[in-house]
Amino acid sequence: MPKPDPKHGPLVPMLLVLTLVTGVVDAVSYLELGHVFVANMTGNVVFLGFALAGAANLSATASLGALAAFLVGALAGGHLSRHLPGHRGRLLTVAVAAQAALVAVSTVLAAVIGHGSAPARYTLIGLLALAMGGQNAVVRSLKVPDITTTVLTMTITALAADLTGLRRLASVVWMFAGALFGALLVLHAGVPSALALVLALLAAVAALTHRAGRPTPAPAWTERL
Repeated sequence: MPKPDPKHGPLVPMLLVLTLVTGVVDAVSYLELGHVFVANMTGNVVFLGFALAGAANLSATASLGALAAFLVGALAGGHLSRHLPGHRGRLLTVAVAAQAALVAVSTVLAAVIGHGSAPARYTLIGLLALAMGGQNAVVRSLKVPDITTTVLTMTITALAADLTGLRRLASVVWMFAGALFGALLVLHAGVPSALALVLALLAAVAALTHRAGRPTPAPAWTERL
C-alpha cells in the first residue's frame, strides 16, 4: 500500500478499493454476461470490431450496450463533479453511494431472476456499465495521480518507463486481485455473490470517505484541485 499522502488524505486507499471493484465487475461481465466488459471500454471497442468481423462468442449488441451505458454514466458523473460544491470527500461519497445503489439493484436482479435470459443479461450490463461510467468520470475529477481505477495501460507504461511509482504498482496489484477474487466468486459461488462483494466494498468506501470528510472546517485534502 502506498504511504499516506496528506494532499489526498484517504482518497488514495479509497480509489484502490474502487480499482479492486473494477476487477470484480469485469470478471462478472466477461465470464457470465457474454464476453463483454462494463468498466474497460478499450476492450469493448476491440470486441465490437471482432464481433462485426464475425468472431464467435462475441456480441456487437452487448459491446454497444455497455459503451452506451458507460457514456451515460460518465455524463452523469461529469455533471455531478461540476455541480457538487468543492469538497472532494463529499463528491466521492455521493458518487459511490449512487454507484452502490445501481449495484444493489443488479445484485437483487441476479439473485431473483438470474442472468440467463437476454433481457436480464442486458439489464445487468447496462446497470453495471452505468455505475462504472460514473465512477470513471468522478475519479477523473478528483485528480489523484496514477490511479484511474479502470484503465491500466498508461499506468503500466509509466511504471516501466519511469521505473518508479508505488501507487502505480498498487493499482495493477489491486485490479489483478479484484479480477482474481471476482472470477473465483463467479465460478464457484455465482454472480450474486460477486456482486454482493462489490456492494459491500462500495458501501465501505462511501461510509469511510464520508466519515473522513466530516470535520469542520473541512480537511485540506477535500479541496478541489
